[in-house]
Amino acid sequence: MEWIIGAVIGMVVGSVGLWIFLKLSAGKKLLQATQEAKRVLADAVSEAETLKKEKLIEVQEELLESKQRLEKEIDSKKETLQREERRLDQKELQIDRKAEIIQKKEKEANFLRGKLEEKEKYIQQKTEELNQLISEQIQKLEEISGYTREEARQILLKDMEAEAKKEGEKITNAIIDKAKLEANRKAMEIVVSAIQQTAAEQSAEATVSVVTLPNDDMKGRIIGREGRNIRAFELATGVDVIIDDTPEVVILSSYNSYRREIARLALEKLILDGRIHPARIEEVVAKTTEEVKASLRDTGEEAMLEIGVHELPDEIVELVGKLKYLTSYGQNVLNHSMEVAYLAGVMAAELGLDPKIARRAGLLHDIGKAIQRHTDADHSQVGAELLKKFNENPLVINAVAAHHKESEASSPYAILIAAADSISGSRPGARRETLQSFIKRMHTLENIANKIKGVKNCHAIQAGKEVRVIVDCDVVNDNQAKDLAREIAKQIQSNSEFPGQIKVTVIREYRAFDYAT
Repeated sequence: MEWIIGAVIGMVVGSVGLWIFLKLSAGKKLLQATQEAKRVLADAVSEAETLKKEKLIEVQEELLESKQRLEKEIDSKKETLQREERRLDQKELQIDRKAEIIQKKEKEANFLRGKLEEKEKYIQQKTEELNQLISEQIQKLEEISGYTREEARQILLKDMEAEAKKEGEKITNAIIDKAKLEANRKAMEIVVSAIQQTAAEQSAEATVSVVTLPNDDMKGRIIGREGRNIRAFELATGVDVIIDDTPEVVILSSYNSYRREIARLALEKLILDGRIHPARIEEVVAKTTEEVKASLRDTGEEAMLEIGVHELPDEIVELVGKLKYLTSYGQNVLNHSMEVAYLAGVMAAELGLDPKIARRAGLLHDIGKAIQRHTDADHSQVGAELLKKFNENPLVINAVAAHHKESEASSPYAILIAAADSISGSRPGARRETLQSFIKRMHTLENIANKIKGVKNCHAIQAGKEVRVIVDCDVVNDNQAKDLAREIAKQIQSNSEFPGQIKVTVIREYRAFDYAT
C-alpha cells in the first residue's frame, strides 16, 4: 500500500516536474519566435524604405526627362517663331521698298507731266507762229506766180506724181535694206527703252532675288576693300549686286534667272562660311555652279518621268532641266514644254500615231532656248541642229525644226507639235492675259487691217503673233502689197500694245476663170 502511494506521489511529482519543464521550454521558444518576428518586421520595414527611395528616385528621373523634353520643344517652337518673325520682317521691308519705288515713280511722272505740258504750250505757240508765216509766204507766192494756191498745187501734183512714185519706191526699198542691216541694234534700243519706261513690279519680281544678312556689318565684307569682293562676285556670276540702306538685305539683279539662282546660293554659302575674298568667291561660285548643274539633271529626269520620255543623253536631260529657269511671255518654258508633250501625245493617240514620239518631240520642241549663244537663228533651228548631233529620231528633229514653220513639215508629228504649241501658248491665262484682253487684242489686230481699202479678209493667228491679210488682186498690185504690209504694221504699232513682235503677211492671189459651153 505504501509502495503504491509512493509510486503515485512519484508520478505526481514527475508530472509536475515535466509540466514545469515543458512550460519553461515553451516560454523560451515563444521568446525566440517573438524576437525573430521583430527582426523580420524590421527587415521588411528597412526593405520597404529602400524600395520607396528607389521609386522616388525613378519618378524624379522621369520628371526630369519630361522637363528636358518639354524645354527642347519650347526652344524649337521659339526658333520657329523667330524664323517666322524674321521672314515677316523681310516681307515688310520688301513692301516698304516697293512703296518707296512707287512713290518715286509717281513723283517722276508728275514732274515729266509738267514738263510735257510746258513743251506742248511751247509747241502750240510755235505752231501758230509757223502757220502765220506760211500764210504770209503763200500770199506772196500767189502774187508772184499769178496762180491761186489750189491751182499751183494741182500743177505740181500732176508733174511730180509719176516721179514721186518712182522715188518713193527707191527710198522705201533703201530704207527697208537699211532697216534690215540695223534691225538688231534698233531692236536692242527699243527693248532697253521699253524696259526703262514700263518696268513694273512684275519685272522686278522676275529679275530680283533677296538675300538676308545676319547683320549690316556683312555688307562691308561683301563689298571688300575698294570694292574688290563685289567686283569679283559680279564678274564670276554675271549678276548685279545691289547694296543699299535696307537693313540686313542684299539684292541680286539679273534677267537670267539661272545665273541669279547660282549667285544667290553662292552668296548664302559665302555669308555662312565667313571667308569672303576673290579667290574664295571664285571657288564657291564654281562649286555652286556644279551643284545647280547637277540639280538641272534631276529636274530634267523628273520631267521625263512625268511625261513618259526615256533614254535621252545626259546633255539633253540637263538642258531640259534648264528650261525651268526660262520664261516666255511670263509662261515657264519647262511647264509649257511638258504641256505641249501631253497635248501632242493625246492628239497622236486619237489619230493612231505613236504617242511616245509625239511626247518626245513636244518635250524637246523648245530645247533650243536653253542653249546660251548669240545667234540670229530661231530657237527651233538651234534645237534641231543640237538634236542632230545626238542622232535623235528624224521625226522628232523635223517636228522641232518646223513647229514655228521655219522649216517644212515632213511628218504629221510636226503638225501636231505646232498645234499643241499654239494651244499651250494661246490659251487664255497661259501667258498672263485675261480672256477679255486676249479676245480684244485679236479683234483689234483684225479690225486695223480690215479698215484699209483693198483688204478682202484678215486673220490674227499664232496667238496674235501673226496677221494674215488677203487682198483683192484687182485693187492691189504687187508693189502696193509691200506698201500695204508696211502700213498695217505701222498702224498696229501705233494703235495697239503687244509683247514681242507681230508678223504682217499680205497675200495677193490672181485667179483666172473661163467657161466651156
